[in-house]
Amino acid sequence: MLIVRYHVLSGRAYSSIEEKDAAFTAWVPQRRAQIHKTHREVIGHRTVRDHAALKTLPPTPYLVAERHLRPVGKDCLIAFGGNLYSVPARKVRPRQLIEIRATKPQLMLHSTAPDPSGERLLATHQRAVGRGVRVAEERRWDGLPTGKNRRTATGEVPVQPRHHRPLGEEAGPLQALLNRAAATQVEVGRRPLSVYDELTGTRPFTTHRTPKDSS
Repeated sequence: MLIVRYHVLSGRAYSSIEEKDAAFTAWVPQRRAQIHKTHREVIGHRTVRDHAALKTLPPTPYLVAERHLRPVGKDCLIAFGGNLYSVPARKVRPRQLIEIRATKPQLMLHSTAPDPSGERLLATHQRAVGRGVRVAEERRWDGLPTGKNRRTATGEVPVQPRHHRPLGEEAGPLQALLNRAAATQVEVGRRPLSVYDELTGTRPFTTHRTPKDSS
């Protein structure tokens, strides 16, 4: 404290810890007899009342934790401190915000709203050392789409064959360069976006509404 440094330590030299403790012990009664400039009470009298009002320490330790909000990815992983941590797939949805309570040794992942039983805790992980680490448990991915029975061709968007245009002056230098590149000759399959929405469990933000009958 600054007041102790000013009245006990400042401008003095002590040859031992015992000498310093003796100087502090001699100064304390003088300080407690003074009137505090804030509450205008004798410091010693106010100290006795404050000590009587103190409660016993709780049996559980008081944890100091940083709190952050992070969105959940489609793979049920959240990013924090350059690392990835898993959450149960059946308890979250993509882009849902998760509250991270980070202490030095571990991370506690909480939902922002309680479940029907009133529980908020989703998962607990030991904090990863370094960066680029993925801390995940396979059982927490239960509920994610596995790709089984997925559609590979729907017939909605047929694959159009690539027609090679003859090289000529009308093709231009850029088209001639593309025709010579091997990568441009690879046939790429096409699927509608609805296939990916089905695999990820998401739906488009816009829907086509049928017009109402005006009659």
